[in-house]
Amino acid sequence: MENLNSYLIVSAVLFSIGTIGVLTRKNAIVIFMCIELMLNAVNLTFVAFSRYLGNLDGQIFVFFIMTVAAAEAAVGLALIIAFFNNKDSIDVTDVNLMKW
Repeated sequence: MENLNSYLIVSAVLFSIGTIGVLTRKNAIVIFMCIELMLNAVNLTFVAFSRYLGNLDGQIFVFFIMTVAAAEAAVGLALIIAFFNNKDSIDVTDVNLMKW
């Protein structure tokens, strides 16, 4: 079995890339993908600890996180499409311009 530290380092790098992407990008789809990258980094951490400790608790958490991420993807993409249909742009700086 590989060293736990190597998995945690990869997970931290993936989470950092996702965080930087969320904070620096203006495109809603890119931000959405960076959030998914952060969720997958957390999943990697859960699986690594689950394997290291020899129980299935972390893998069960990953199953629930993936379920929530799938629901989030469906709702998030629907919101992005609705926003694009109204404004012909997916730039997040235009979100505050949506008035009823």
